Amino acid sequence: MTTAVSETGSPPPPGPLTRAKRSFDTHWYAWAMVLPVVVVLAVLVGYPLGRGVYLSFTDANEANVGRTIGVNHIAATYKSVGLDNYWKVLSGQEGHFYSRLGWTVVWTTSCVLLHYTIGLGLALLLNRPLRFRALYRVLLILPWAVPAFVATFSWRLMFNEKYGVFNAFLNTLGIDPVDWLGDSTLQKVSAVAVNVWLGVPFMMVAILGGLQSIPKELHEAAEMDGATPWQRFRHVTLPGLRPVSGTVILLGVIWTFNMFQVIYLLIGQGASSESEILVTYAYRLAFQGVRDYAGSATYGILILSLLLVFAVFHRRTLARQEATR
Repeated sequence: MTTAVSETGSPPPPGPLTRAKRSFDTHWYAWAMVLPVVVVLAVLVGYPLGRGVYLSFTDANEANVGRTIGVNHIAATYKSVGLDNYWKVLSGQEGHFYSRLGWTVVWTTSCVLLHYTIGLGLALLLNRPLRFRALYRVLLILPWAVPAFVATFSWRLMFNEKYGVFNAFLNTLGIDPVDWLGDSTLQKVSAVAVNVWLGVPFMMVAILGGLQSIPKELHEAAEMDGATPWQRFRHVTLPGLRPVSGTVILLGVIWTFNMFQVIYLLIGQGASSESEILVTYAYRLAFQGVRDYAGSATYGILILSLLLVFAVFHRRTLARQEATR
């Protein structure tokens, strides 16, 4: 029996199936450990994602999906429409996508920028010798420990036009109460403020870990060379934080882009079309009014696609920066 060889005289490299079989034979116990997690992810993530992709190519809505009423079962009558749903959204016929996409991008950019800037400042303070530093760390991490829906409802009470803390403070200054959650512009400002309060602790903790991983010798050497504090921050601290910064910014963008609970729970049914982000509008399509499951699924797939494109672009940018260092 002969074995095929390449032009160089060596046997060809094994194919993917052969490599997978060898890996399974060698590390079968590791595959067995991972299998339950894979099954759970397939059920909780894979099936809903596949179902959403399928519905985005149909005209499924509340009137034509299959349902059971008492003992009677009504069969589904929705049909495939190809790429019509995507065309309606992306061509502007649906009328809401680009305006909400613009606000979603502004919302995400402003929140992540404030998260990182404030988190970096607090991390720099906590990285220095400071009395009661441990206490300050606990107090600053507290917003992260509180469930997001609890914190959001607490802020909603504070923003209340009649009984809120902020308007009570304005009254003591002789200023008329402000309808924080009634005006579209103030809705946006309030939502950004709440999300920043919720997101800063994570950034602070992550960046603090990055600061503590930078060798002190680098700062000492720069100081001995006569570098100013700003120069040490710019040429030592920021480059040392680049791996951590890239990861937390990517996570921050993904989480903030999909930050459903802050927008929906803070503003609730009073959210104007100008203050809704893409994910809250997708939810409203599926669960309010005449339920448009196909439209909601289309928005969901577009949101996933946008985040995937950003993640790939972001990681490639970081890789190019690392290669040029």
